[in-house]
Amino acid sequence: MRAEGTVGEDRLPGTSSDAIAMASERPMPAPGRKVSGPLHLPAYELTTHDLPPGHQFEAWRNNFASMLEFDEPDDVTVGFGGKQVIWDLGCLAFSRIKTDALGFSSLPGHTRRDPLDHWTLTMLLYGNVNTIAPARTFEGGAGVVQVHSLGRTFEGSVTDSEMLMLFVPRDFSYEVTNALSAAEFSTLDTGIGRLFSDFMIGLAKRLPTVEEADLPALVAATRAMILACVSPTADHLDEAREPIATALIEKAHRIIQARLFDPTLRAETLRRELGVSRSRLYRLFEPFGGVTHYIQHRRLLDAHSALADPNDQRRIIEIAEQRCFNDGTEFSRAFRREFGCSPTDVRSGQSAGLPYRPAADLKAYAPAERFGVLLRRLHG
Repeated sequence: MRAEGTVGEDRLPGTSSDAIAMASERPMPAPGRKVSGPLHLPAYELTTHDLPPGHQFEAWRNNFASMLEFDEPDDVTVGFGGKQVIWDLGCLAFSRIKTDALGFSSLPGHTRRDPLDHWTLTMLLYGNVNTIAPARTFEGGAGVVQVHSLGRTFEGSVTDSEMLMLFVPRDFSYEVTNALSAAEFSTLDTGIGRLFSDFMIGLAKRLPTVEEADLPALVAATRAMILACVSPTADHLDEAREPIATALIEKAHRIIQARLFDPTLRAETLRRELGVSRSRLYRLFEPFGGVTHYIQHRRLLDAHSALADPNDQRRIIEIAEQRCFNDGTEFSRAFRREFGCSPTDVRSGQSAGLPYRPAADLKAYAPAERFGVLLRRLHG
């Protein structure tokens, strides 16, 4: 197995998506290249291709043993192709994986060595994944993000594939927990959801040049993108079961996001722009707690993102006023109701809603152990 280092010059393979094809245009730095100046995030690579064919599948299965069980192929002696690169983002983890076809299943509770219950957001660059969960069966192809929960029971199969995976621990953020709980075991196959596909492609492309000092801002940006793109889908909202309702919700979301700083944005404004009746609008937003609540919720989320950004040094009241909160006291109360902490807590990094940990040095571990160590570390 290959030692640690930056990712090799192999490219992200293209798919039918133009955005995915763009990700293949920039080769990653060659292994062993010395980098001067700021310290960049290390990437750790494991590949089965350096092993004897008869040992390749076992090495690949052991690498993922902390999160999944793999079905053994009919003939392991012919070899098994697998390659993984991982990045430790502190309180998140990111991986690029290339694998031969196989079957997989979650680990039975009594056999778990570690209580891993992270969410995984997976986007295939090519290939296909079929998942069978207790409540639903779904299939995901290239360019569409899939949401799995490692703490739940599921099984499935993957074809010869290459994919990007983001690992999100359950204690990462209160609001992210709510969003991913609603979306688990589904695909983000909407206009808004596909924005997260673009984000993951961009992240894979840029990680080789990201500096460790940028981790807090990167984590804040990732959180903001999850909240913006992981919204309830047709499988989770009665009102979204018809395509028209789904389209209206997406359009409303875009309008609200574009006018977060507009103090004239009201339910009536939104109704006129959508061209629906008042009762129709209220039914659409009933699962979100109502139109007014949802607008305030999005403004508070945006304020949280700004407060968590170490590069944004504006006063708290300035951030609040930009998002149409003219009373500092009322903003603080609404913020605490939403997140369970004060704006000052988030600004000072004391919020339990957005943890931060520096990246670990995984060089001390054997290549086959690093992935499991990283996933266990996300528990804190």
